[in-house]
Amino acid sequence: MPILQVAIGALMISLAGVFVKIVTVDPTAAAFYRMLFGGLALAAITRLRGESLWFGWKTMWPAVLAAFWFALDLLFWHRSIRFVGPGLATLLANFQVFLLALAGVWLFKEKLGWRMLVSIPLAFVGLALLVLPEWNSLGEQYQWGVILGLITAVCYAAYTLTLRASRTQANVTASNYANMAVLSLSCALMLVPMTLGMGESLALTRWEDAAWLLLYGLAAQIFGWQLISRGLPKLDASTIGLVLLLQPVGAFVWDFLWFERQLMVGQFVGAGLALAAIYLGSLRSR
Repeated sequence: MPILQVAIGALMISLAGVFVKIVTVDPTAAAFYRMLFGGLALAAITRLRGESLWFGWKTMWPAVLAAFWFALDLLFWHRSIRFVGPGLATLLANFQVFLLALAGVWLFKEKLGWRMLVSIPLAFVGLALLVLPEWNSLGEQYQWGVILGLITAVCYAAYTLTLRASRTQANVTASNYANMAVLSLSCALMLVPMTLGMGESLALTRWEDAAWLLLYGLAAQIFGWQLISRGLPKLDASTIGLVLLLQPVGAFVWDFLWFERQLMVGQFVGAGLALAAIYLGSLRSR
């Protein structure tokens, strides 16, 4: 069932923040291993399917550009997770739906519908209710976590736009496996200088970290996104928006279960308003 595929995929990706939080490696290094392990597995699947990993520079460069934006996405998001937890960091990253709407107006001359005009202010009211009660009490680290989460949304939106270009320009022989393998390995390559430039180490000194990061790469880059990409074309926009909410909702649930995240009543209301706004914002026509 397509809806079940997308739901399972969204829940698997919602676990991404948990993997980042539990490993002891540096945040950018964790991003590198996610893309490396996932990319190598995707490349192996692509070759086993008898497909090539090279489909012409004209159609490759958008995937490489998408990889650059996704590398930045992971760099900021992983730090946000360390500072504010996987739930809030994932919610903030999903604010990308509003940036995509604004990009549609600016780049493609689209019109903002009533849903978007309602959802954008609703999202920021929800964000204020969620964030402001702890803004001063949790200090500078928490504040930076919120800011980095919003920067993640910008990078996520840029990634989504360039990934769309990479798929529309790719020829018919370039499957989703091949396209994502190229993107993942390109992203891993870009994360090497980013990791070292941040003063982090790529060393894996604990086998537990290696095992968690391998599971992270497989769950996020293969099972999660592949299930979503297979199910999306068979669902209507409203169903897609609702099911994909499982990602930020799931991230909050794992935050409560694993890391004992606590929210006040007003913050629960804020999270609900923000999620409702993200859902409304996702209902634009496909």
